[in-house]
Order: sequence, then C-alpha cells, then structure tokens
Amino acid sequence: MPRAAAPCLKPSRRIGSKGLALGGFGLGGLADDLLDGLDRLREGAASAFDPTLRLGVTGLSGAGKTVFITSLVASLLDRNRMRLLGAEAEGRIEAAMLRPQPDPDVPRFAIENHLSALAATPPRWPESTRSVSQIRVAIRFRPGSWLSGLAGPATLNLDIVDYPGEWLLDLPLIEQEYDDWAAGALAAAQSPARRAHAAGWHKALAAAEPSAPHDEAVAEALAGAYRDYLFACRQAGLSALAPGRFLMPGDLAGSPALTFAPLPRPERGARGSLYAEMHDRFDAYRRVVAKPFFRNHFARLDRQVVLIDALGAVAGGPRALADLTATMSETLAAFRHGRPGWLDRVTGARRIDRILFVASKADHLHHAQHGRLARLVEAMLAEAARRAAFRGAKTRGMAIAAIRATAEQDVTEKGKRVGLVRGTRASDGHEVAIYPGALPEDPASLLAAAGGAMPGEAPASWPDMSYATFQFAPPRWPHGEGPPHLRLDQAVEFLIGDRLE
Repeated sequence: MPRAAAPCLKPSRRIGSKGLALGGFGLGGLADDLLDGLDRLREGAASAFDPTLRLGVTGLSGAGKTVFITSLVASLLDRNRMRLLGAEAEGRIEAAMLRPQPDPDVPRFAIENHLSALAATPPRWPESTRSVSQIRVAIRFRPGSWLSGLAGPATLNLDIVDYPGEWLLDLPLIEQEYDDWAAGALAAAQSPARRAHAAGWHKALAAAEPSAPHDEAVAEALAGAYRDYLFACRQAGLSALAPGRFLMPGDLAGSPALTFAPLPRPERGARGSLYAEMHDRFDAYRRVVAKPFFRNHFARLDRQVVLIDALGAVAGGPRALADLTATMSETLAAFRHGRPGWLDRVTGARRIDRILFVASKADHLHHAQHGRLARLVEAMLAEAARRAAFRGAKTRGMAIAAIRATAEQDVTEKGKRVGLVRGTRASDGHEVAIYPGALPEDPASLLAAAGGAMPGEAPASWPDMSYATFQFAPPRWPHGEGPPHLRLDQAVEFLIGDRLE
C-alpha cells in the first residue's frame, strides 16, 4: 500500500469557469444562493394564499420510508382509522385529495403503483426508495376557532418529500476537503469492525500509485473496490458509509461523478496524477451532487420524519447499533432547526420546526415492548434532539407500524404469560406466531453495552432480536377504510395537527 505522506497545506484557491473557488464553493455558489432566495420569495408569496407544509421523510435503507408514505397518503384519503388525528376526531376535515406536485423536475411518488402492490394477489410490499420523489395531498378543513372559521373552510397543501437516508450521509461532506475525508475513510477501513470487509479495497489500493499519471481503468477499479467495501459494510449492519450515492446512486449510476475513492496524499500530487483527479472528482461530487441536494430539497423542508430500524440494528449486534447511533446523530446535525423568524418569513427561507423520530416495524413486537422501543430510539438520538430543542424545534420519539402486518396472541408457558405476534410469512404464505423477546427497560444500558463491545462480540445480556429481520406479508384491508396501523394517526397529529387548527 502506498505510504501516507506527512500533513501539508490544503490546495490553494483556484480561478476557473465557476469563479473564485473557496472551500468548494465561491462566486458561482453565491449566485446560486441569490437565485434560491428569489425562488423562496415566490414560494412564500404563493403560500400566503394556499398554505403549504413540506414534510421530509427519510431513513436508511430498510427503515420503511416507502411503506410509511404510502400508508400516510392512503390514511389521509380514507380516514376511518385516523381517530387520534384531532381535526378528524372533531369532524373538521371535509375532504382530502391528490393534487399535481409543485416541482415538475422531481419524480412523483408512485402512490398508485405502491397501493397496487399491496392489493395484489398475494399482496407484496412496495419497492424501496431509490431516489427523490414527491407527492402533494390537499386537505380541506374547517378551522377550529370560531374567529378563523368565519372565513370558511381552509386548505393545507401537504407536500411529502421522500429521499434516501443514504443521501443524508453526504451532507457533512459539503464542508470537508478531499484530504480530510480521505484520511478519515482510510482510517475507518483499518478499524477492527471494518477491516475484514475491506480486503478487496486494500488490495486495489496497494496496486495504485497516487502520484502516477491518471489512468481511467485504475480509477474505475479503485472506485468499484471502494463501493464493494461500502456495500459489504452495509450488509454487516454498519451505517457510516459515505459517499451516500455510492450505495444509492439514483440517476447518477455509472456517472464519472461517482468514480473516485480515497487516496493518501503523495509528496508530489502533480496536475494530471491519479491523486489530483480523485481530488477534483470529490470536489465535483460536493459541488454538483451534495450541495444541490441540500439546496433543492433538504433546505426547503418544514418538518421531518426520521425512520429508524432500531430492531434491525439490535439484531445486527452491538457494533451495528453503535454505528447507526453515531451516524444518525452526525447527519442530523446538518438539519436547519428552529422556529422560523421574521426574516425567514419575509425571505421564504425554511427551518425544520418539528422532527419525529420513528422506530419502525413496531408490529414485530408485542405492545408491552413498544414503550421500550420508543425510548431506545429517543436515547439513540438524544443528542440530536437536544440540539434541535435548543434551537426551538419540537421533537418526539414514537414506535409505530405504518401498516400493521401482525396480530397479538397471549399464551401461558410454564405458568407464565407470554406475548406472541402472529402473521403471514412472506416467503410461503403460512401463518406463524413468534415470540418477540424483550428489550431492556433502560435503553441506556443497551447503548452503553454497544459502545463498549468489541467487534464480533456481544454481551451475555444482549437481547435476541433475530426475529427482527423476519418478513411478514402485508395484510389486506377493506376498501375505503385505510390501512391498519399502529399509532400512525398519533404521528400525523404531531406532524401537522397544529396546521389544521
């Protein structure tokens, strides 16, 4: 493997077709920000007559984003099971309907396809999130106060934005230089938790010479080996795996923007060298991939749902839980939190003023464990919640099942009452009942054990969560009733209930 060079000064400022570059941005970025401000002003003017709430839904692969949004939309259209949504319980929601989305350059969330999959014979779960998509639900309601009600019914446009949680991992890269990112990535690949997954990457790295002239075949081999290493880490349950587009490329699959990898800085990284090309491609990734995503989608959100597959992380073992906790805390630091101020309202700038942390797949547990599951997610994201609260945002943790696929069954075993969950096995359609085990009463003990565990080892007290990866088939439900769920109505009340007053 090429030896790492001693630290040296970062690359100097460069003047090119994009203007004076400073820290990856520059005059071109300033012009972008000014244009964004004009766009936000136009959005703000439109919202004054037709109020809009932009709700972001994210989570790492397998957390259940597509199912959550599908159930949310279906439940707003058919609200029979939304008893804890205040405006619905009070009979003030008159109607809800789908409307054309406001951004013509963003793919529409394929709600019809996802509902068709759930209604198929046999029913199947919808395809997972692969890129950004959006859908608008217009909710017509009568305001709760008599004074507001004098103006008649009002309409809230709820814009739901679906994006892969893996893309969140790129937000910290926006402010990083290539050398800093590369040094961190190379060190992480040597850690005990990752070294076994990095054999192919280390072999490709050892065969490359950073100071040699750039060779596209070598660059592709390095990028491919690094991508395989990230995939292997994800299969092992690890989460801190940037760049996120390597795992979830969307429409950039095969693009040169994804053909780079971390290299140690050589003593002489001349222009035209492999190192210089990797450096430039990383800068291009920040400029044309990470920053536009933040500007065009992430920075325009009002409220956010963060779905966490906490059961899957516990099933993956202590390192998987510790890695997911650290990853989500770091990426959530990029959120623009807080109540909008007067300047935000004037300029149309947005802040995320409510964040819901959701432990998904609560139907895999007996209801006696749901409180523990919610407390686990709250403990995992406690630091992120404190930062958000300090800036004025409201946060809440909740254990839900957006579509409930199980029922509960209590049995007596050796004189002791045991709670089971029962459902249809997705692989063969047979009905099965499983014992979901028990999470600890105090989630801090689980996180402490995860932080101190050695790779590949679990404390003797670590709960058996092997059932967490069990695949139940989706249920069927009567037409016009909305999907069965656990606490989805409570989640919606927290997210939008105040905007239906």
